Order: sequence, then C-alpha cells, then structure tokens
Amino acid sequence: MLLCGVAMVVPFLWMALTSVKTPAEVFGSWLPTRLEWKHHIKLWSGGQSFGLYYWNSLKISLISTLGATFLASLAAYGFSRIEFKGRNALFFVYLSMMMIPPQVLFVPKFILFNKIGIYNTHWALILPGLFTIFGVFLMRQFFMAIPKEISESAFIDGAGHGHIFVRLMLPLAKPALATLAIIDFSWHWNDYENALVFLTNPKLYTVPLGLQNFILENNIDYNGMMAAATAGIVPMIAVFLLGQKYIIQGIAGSSVKG
Repeated sequence: MLLCGVAMVVPFLWMALTSVKTPAEVFGSWLPTRLEWKHHIKLWSGGQSFGLYYWNSLKISLISTLGATFLASLAAYGFSRIEFKGRNALFFVYLSMMMIPPQVLFVPKFILFNKIGIYNTHWALILPGLFTIFGVFLMRQFFMAIPKEISESAFIDGAGHGHIFVRLMLPLAKPALATLAIIDFSWHWNDYENALVFLTNPKLYTVPLGLQNFILENNIDYNGMMAAATAGIVPMIAVFLLGQKYIIQGIAGSSVKG
C-alpha cells in the first residue's frame, strides 16, 4: 500500500516541480536546475489573473457543498426516520435516477436555464449542485445504522422531527457529513463539463475552464498550466484535511462505544 501511495503521489510531485522549471526543462529533466517562480507570479498578476477563476470556483463549490450536504441530510432523515406510504418505492425511484448519464440532461437543462434566465450565470451550476442522489443514499444508510431507540426516546421526551434532526442526528452523523462534503466539494471544484456548457462569459469561468488559457495557438504553456494546477489542488487538500479529522473521530468513537 505504501508503494501504491508513492506511485499516486508521483504525478502530483511532477506537476509541482514542472511549475518551477524553465520551459526547456519540462520534458528534459525530473528536477529543475534552479527554481523559476515567475510562472506562479504571472499566474496571480496581469490582465487575466487566475484569482478571478479561483474565486468563482470557491463560491460555486462552497455554496453547492453546504446546500447539498444539508438537503441530502434532510431528505435522508425523511427516508430513514419518517414512516409514510410508499417510502421505499419512492426512494427506489429516486435512487434509480443515478443510472441516467449526466450528459443526457445537458440539452433539457440548457433549454430550461435559458427560459428561466439563469443561463450564463453561476446559478446554472449552483442550483443543480444543491441536489445529490448519492448524498441522500449515503446519509440514509448512515441514519439507518443509528438505533431507532435514540430517536424514539427523544419523541417520548416531547421532541419533534426538527429538534431530533438538528440536535440529535446531525451531531451523530459528523463522519458521514464530512465524507459527503469532501466528495461533493471535489466534484464541484473539478467540474468541467457543466461549466463549459452553461458558462460563456470569461469573467464567470471556473478553475477548470481557466486552464484552457494556457493552451496557445501554436504551443502549450506547460509551466503556467502546472502552476495553475498546483494552486488549484490546494483547496481540495484543505477540505480533505479538515474533514478527515471528523471521519477519524467518528471511526474511533464507534469502535470504543460499539
């Protein structure tokens, strides 16, 4: 596993090293003869600063992740704790929507967004991102593993569904919430297809679209592209490190209590 982990880190190491090489050393040597920071400086300065793309991606990813995590938890609580007729059948139909390829929905979404006036805005990426079928499935399975006696005892004490969901279920679901947040944030941060289809204004571009600026007419600026990719991976690492703490705490806590 250690060897596999090192093999997976090698491409990221090459990416970071390439960002500080000279153009002649991109494919010529593994280590740079001297560190060239001008590619990183150029990335955050000039007329086409990468900071705008960075801000756009952060805004879309954070809003979508927070909204999707809350709504998925709310729907999962209803599917796991509230008894109503046809609950399992409705959940099966909802889950079956995962079999539909996202590319099939591009044309209907394009027509819909154009009619309601959110085409070529960030809302075209944020609103669909607030709903995640996988997130509902993940949270429902976690809620199903929590003993029903816990919520039933809260009902006996006079608590309602809202109180149980916010004060009881969500604190217990921190490991699942952290896992969902990491997966969802990574998905929105790296989303290229939806941004390519629904955004046409360069001022609204995200990081994946901004990387296209380094593909020139006659060549490719590999140093600039690797500098942008190195900067683009930092938020994902930060989110993973923050969420990993809650995942480890949840696993350690369950092993002690179980």
